[in-house]
Amino acid sequence: MVMTTPAASPAPAAQPSAPAGAAVASRPLPRRGLERLDLMLLTLEALDLNGGEAMVWMSGQPQLAERLPNRVELWKLRCHNPLRRACRRGILAPADSDALIRLLCQMADRLYPMLRSLLSTSEPPERSAEHWQLLQQRLSELVRERMNPRRSGVQRLLDPVAGERQLRALVQALAFAAGPGGVERLRASLLDAAP
Repeated sequence: MVMTTPAASPAPAAQPSAPAGAAVASRPLPRRGLERLDLMLLTLEALDLNGGEAMVWMSGQPQLAERLPNRVELWKLRCHNPLRRACRRGILAPADSDALIRLLCQMADRLYPMLRSLLSTSEPPERSAEHWQLLQQRLSELVRERMNPRRSGVQRLLDPVAGERQLRALVQALAFAAGPGGVERLRASLLDAAP
């Protein structure tokens, strides 16, 4: 976003109060929030076979390019998830987590028809079960490839019953993050992630 300074005015105007999301955006995400954010990004990759490339392409857009200039920086930020095989220590800067949240919301907007179809009750149950099974299989492959299998959170994801429940919750959260206000909704839910 490019900000311009207004022309000099005779008297300074009263400063408007900061938007409600500004204070929230300055708080770092808790550990569980980072885990959930990265798992949601991983779920988007499982939904879209070209999801990884789409994320790299979207991260090059003007509002994200400063924080996510290339795939290496995107990978480094996502590696703050403690469940990953290659995990980076330290707190993710609020501006960096905000860039990931914005990227996720843009991807969720792009894939919203697919998310809605998965959550729809109007599809025949057999077809719906087939779609969920395929998605769970893709997500499990990505989890095995990128996550530390010794972590209990990863074991739950790979468990057929617990993993299915968690996958449904992730897809619902992605649908919740799509559309106007999605960034603020997602940020608030990640900040409130249970310890």
